Amino acid sequence: MADDRIATNSDLAEKEVALGDIDKESVPEAILTHGLDADEALKAFIGHEGESIVLDEATNKRLLRKIDLNIMPLMCVIYGLNYLDKTTLSYASITGIQKDINLVGDNYQWLSSMFYFGYLGWEYPTNRLLQRLPLAKYSAFNIIMWGLVLSLFAAVYSFSGAVAVRFFLGVFEAAVTPGFALFTSQWYTKKEQGARTGIWFSFNGMGQIFGGLVAYGIATGNVRHGFTMAPWKIIFLFNGLLTASIGVIFLFIMPDNQLNARWLTKEERVLAIERVRSNQQGIGNKHFKLYQFKEALLDPMVWAFVFYALVADIPNGGISNFFSILIQSFGFSQAETLLYGTPGGAVEVITLIVAGYIGDRIGQRILTSIFFLTVALLGVILIVALPSGNSIGRLFGYYLTQASPAPFVALLSLISSNVAGYTKKTTTAALYLIGYCVGNIIGPQTFRPQDAPNYRPAEITIIVCWVLCIFDLVFIWLYYNRQNKKKEAVQAQPSYVKAENQEWLDLTDKENPEFMYTL
Repeated sequence: MADDRIATNSDLAEKEVALGDIDKESVPEAILTHGLDADEALKAFIGHEGESIVLDEATNKRLLRKIDLNIMPLMCVIYGLNYLDKTTLSYASITGIQKDINLVGDNYQWLSSMFYFGYLGWEYPTNRLLQRLPLAKYSAFNIIMWGLVLSLFAAVYSFSGAVAVRFFLGVFEAAVTPGFALFTSQWYTKKEQGARTGIWFSFNGMGQIFGGLVAYGIATGNVRHGFTMAPWKIIFLFNGLLTASIGVIFLFIMPDNQLNARWLTKEERVLAIERVRSNQQGIGNKHFKLYQFKEALLDPMVWAFVFYALVADIPNGGISNFFSILIQSFGFSQAETLLYGTPGGAVEVITLIVAGYIGDRIGQRILTSIFFLTVALLGVILIVALPSGNSIGRLFGYYLTQASPAPFVALLSLISSNVAGYTKKTTTAALYLIGYCVGNIIGPQTFRPQDAPNYRPAEITIIVCWVLCIFDLVFIWLYYNRQNKKKEAVQAQPSYVKAENQEWLDLTDKENPEFMYTL
């Protein structure tokens, strides 16, 4: 198996010293072999061999509060801007961009999809770089660059120029979601990850609220006072430069992991790693391991995740780019459309925070998310079934559809919780988000110009996709239940022996018998 990883001799020697004494006759050979190239977490315990590191409940709560205060606000703001920036095109669509850069036919649909072509093409390479390079620094680089690229939209005067900007916007935003999933798995225990992922992802909704209000203010200001620059250009400039500025702050504050967190003392760094020991997956390993890559490609759960991301994001790709046009088709004016779109963001925020909290509280993230997807399904049925004159009822249906991200976020949190082995985790995240990209590329194409203003075929497509997603989620839940029972049977065998520091050996979820799946 030595050929299946890339590591230096000095790295391996350091890991072997830190592993301590292991009963090599009792522990499976695969664990011993793969454990030689262990996790970065072991560095924190060098010099502490033989010591008993105690983390009492009071210290754990104090440390968790400190981690939350230093990490969560930044992640929330950045993720809100992540959603705002890629959907700024939707606000621009009703403030003059289509006329100014001469978008005709299906140009707008392809412009919406082009973001995801850039995202798709760069998703796997950026996940390898997230593993290989300092996590926070590489993430900050991408945040700053996507902000600057977005601001360049103000200089666009043709469809081809807009295509180039949207493509590179996708390239730089490709690192954010998988990077944040890695941050969450580094810093938080499994019981904390669902709620934390729900919180930072919920700022998609805050981004929608903020973006709608900014666009509304600029659009109405232009009507009342007149601007020398087109309103849609001001929107792109404001959002892009704001993002780049926050990216600079992220660069200086966000640590790559616990080992270089300047706001933690030396003792707290060790304790911050110790508190996630129960995750059975460590904080990172920079070496590519071929056997983990192969395991990811052969794991049925990985493909169940990919299937969900692809099918669920066909509706998402349509709604996120056409929600302003869709709301306007209910019979509202331009200003009303911008204003009435903002409560949808509030629904998403509340849904994701509540779903994350309940899912962790009762230990059932998947079943909780199925409930909220059913609510979203009811929403789109209302849009289809209610008469076109019932503007308020159809708008209410749209608000209900904003509960749909709950399962996507639940599965994203399960990549943090249920996929171990750093190469396998980054590969799984890449494949999941590739599915997300493909779905979002297809989605806008279901909103065809000839179907305006009701877009009935697109609405039927959304219903079919979400029904398929519910079946997929049930399959994932059943599979994880079965795997946990198998692991319990292995642990119950009299001959079973757990290796010392097995949590830090960068083992995959399948090869580590101690690893239990979160539901």
